[in-house]
Amino acid sequence: MTGPHGVGIGWRPEIAGFVAELPGLRFVEVIAESVPITGPPPDALVELRQRGVTVVPHGVRLSLGGAEPVEPARVAHLAAVAELLAAPLVSEHIAFVRAGGLEAGHLLPLPRTREAVDAVCANVARAQAELPVPIALEPIAALFDWPDDELDEAAFLSEILARTDALLLLDIANVHANAVNRGTDPLALLDRLPLERVAYLHVAGGAEQGGFYHDTHTDPVSPAVLDLLTELCARHRPPAVLLERDGRYPPAPELRAELDAVAAATGFPLVT
Repeated sequence: MTGPHGVGIGWRPEIAGFVAELPGLRFVEVIAESVPITGPPPDALVELRQRGVTVVPHGVRLSLGGAEPVEPARVAHLAAVAELLAAPLVSEHIAFVRAGGLEAGHLLPLPRTREAVDAVCANVARAQAELPVPIALEPIAALFDWPDDELDEAAFLSEILARTDALLLLDIANVHANAVNRGTDPLALLDRLPLERVAYLHVAGGAEQGGFYHDTHTDPVSPAVLDLLTELCARHRPPAVLLERDGRYPPAPELRAELDAVAAATGFPLVT
């Protein structure tokens, strides 16, 4: 079973009709928690699968970076969605969303400490033991660094990948956001990451506000992010790249133009 290839888009009910009409589409990503496992998957996803479009479940609630063990029921749901959609892999975030029984409702960044590495690796191992397919881990965008960081981003991610044998879901918009907000060089990070471990890429829009760059998923992809995407692909082009859009959906011609821009930046065939 092969993984995603070419240019894809995040499947959301609001743009299901638009996605269904993309003639060259090779893959989509669906929020795993939005897919029920007590019945058949949404008809639109079934139809995409029948066209040969790969569907990748993307988890947002496992809390792999939490101090507590990952909840078995959440892992079981992700595993069931993977089987339901015949997915070649699943993905989740290097982040935490709950602690001490409290739900944050957001993906929260981890302190880059060796203790945090241990927690992530333990939870990834727990998930891997129950998942029928490989898992790709996505580093998130963050507006701040914890004061007790012991590792920089590249060392933190590389150690997690080495110890878990997981794949990497690299969000190039997150790389840009973190570089802007931390005042660091995004290319220096790319040069130190094991790009051969990237299963696929994310790209999304953002906006500057209050002196920070926010990864909004509701704005157009900026030229700076597209340039960074091109730079990454010049180093090592992963097999696939996915456009994320989670609100304020533009008219179809604008969304097609954005997909075309992502294809141009990566050298993949057009899907529009």
